[in-house]
Amino acid sequence: MSEVQTLRGAIDSAALGRVLIHEHIFLMDMEYTYNYRQDFFEDRTITDAAARLNALKASGIDTIIDLTVLGLGRHVPSLAKVAPLTDLNIIVSTGAYTFDAVPGPFQFHGPGLLLDRPEPMVDLFVRDITEGIGSTTLKAGELKCAIDMQGLRPGVERIMRAVARANVLTGAPITVHTAPQIESGLIVQQVLSEEGVNLEDVIIGHCGDTDNIDYLMKLADKGSLLGMDRFGVEFAITMEQRVATIVEMVKRGYVKHIALSHDCCAWSDFFPDVADYHRAMPRHNYLHIHDDVIPALLEAGVSQRDLDTMFIDNPRRHFEAAAKHFAER
Repeated sequence: MSEVQTLRGAIDSAALGRVLIHEHIFLMDMEYTYNYRQDFFEDRTITDAAARLNALKASGIDTIIDLTVLGLGRHVPSLAKVAPLTDLNIIVSTGAYTFDAVPGPFQFHGPGLLLDRPEPMVDLFVRDITEGIGSTTLKAGELKCAIDMQGLRPGVERIMRAVARANVLTGAPITVHTAPQIESGLIVQQVLSEEGVNLEDVIIGHCGDTDNIDYLMKLADKGSLLGMDRFGVEFAITMEQRVATIVEMVKRGYVKHIALSHDCCAWSDFFPDVADYHRAMPRHNYLHIHDDVIPALLEAGVSQRDLDTMFIDNPRRHFEAAAKHFAER
């Protein structure tokens, strides 16, 4: 057992229950939202988000990892308003999301830059985990970075290494957005290993966007958890293909390396309004796995014990293994 930080404070890892490992509550371009989407600041944004999370809780999910970090519009005051309105455990994250350059506040200070000093992102991520995010006492329980089709751009690598160092200093586990089309999860594993991260601490995100079993086995054989985490996003690969890939991985003995999620949100400025979002992506919602994916997996021969492993045991081990590795350093 280990301690896991949530929006309502620390809980024991045994209390995580059934977990969705890659979700968001609010997603936005902060500058755009502040200037053009005043509806975000209305009370109904908070109450609607809480209602959606409570429906998820009623479906049998106990915890989500909210992977909204710098670059995705993390708004801690709104998250703090949602927390008391739901019994769902919400683990928030720190880190940065970019496919190229680092966020503007870090472009000119750091090793070898205009203001030559130690990497400032490491201290920021560590402070978010150990003291609280910004001026709040809300602590992050997960680290997040990204690599996409552009590959290991200098800014991407800088953030990834900062995230890795924060893991080593705090024991907080890591999730990485990846592009399986270029097998970038293998790049992630190489970079994080170079920084001393135990790959059991890592979720390789968006593995469900491919049916390349050989690639997925390579990642799992190095110890990482595979995020089959975009159910409802069907322009990359269909639900049926995603399910078939999980079924095949289970048959090959990799059930202990699989975790599921949607990568969806309750509110976003990516669409003009919530109704447009749901019209464009009708199955991309918090209940899709409960309503459609689990029945499909059961029908395909995945057992209830296998489902419990993917939803309960594997996410719990994600946190407990990271805490164990930190204690051993």
